[in-house]
Amino acid sequence: MGLDITPHTRTLSEYAACMSYFPARFYDAVLGYLGFRRFRVAGDPAPLWHSTVEGQRLFSIALQRASSGGAPHDRTAPGLHHVAFHAASRSDVDGLHEVLIEIGATILDAPAEYPDYARGYYAVFFADPDGLKLELVHMPHPPEAAG
Repeated sequence: MGLDITPHTRTLSEYAACMSYFPARFYDAVLGYLGFRRFRVAGDPAPLWHSTVEGQRLFSIALQRASSGGAPHDRTAPGLHHVAFHAASRSDVDGLHEVLIEIGATILDAPAEYPDYARGYYAVFFADPDGLKLELVHMPHPPEAAG
């Protein structure tokens, strides 16, 4: 399984997050399933994953240790609500769901259709160990433009 990413000039390049600790087992399982490979930067203990297509780096995810231990992530507070990844198929969404069960991840919503979001929208929602909401979605049809 790989991310459903087509190289564009206006896509995100990197996502970096501060974590209360490095939940490498969780992210190795999830990001590995999505086709990311883990790297280490010399002298930096923080984990870093890259998604590549034909040797071209498309997207990176980096974790940094938070400077203070705090409350779990609150997606209703100002700031980041959630991060979503595109899947190439519904079976990829179902496959990640199985991985999440195997690693004991917090599943917020099991795979289901969400017709209010877009026609054919099929997703699983889950949380990382710090409570950040994540999603893997197969969306074969783009949402309708607002009137």
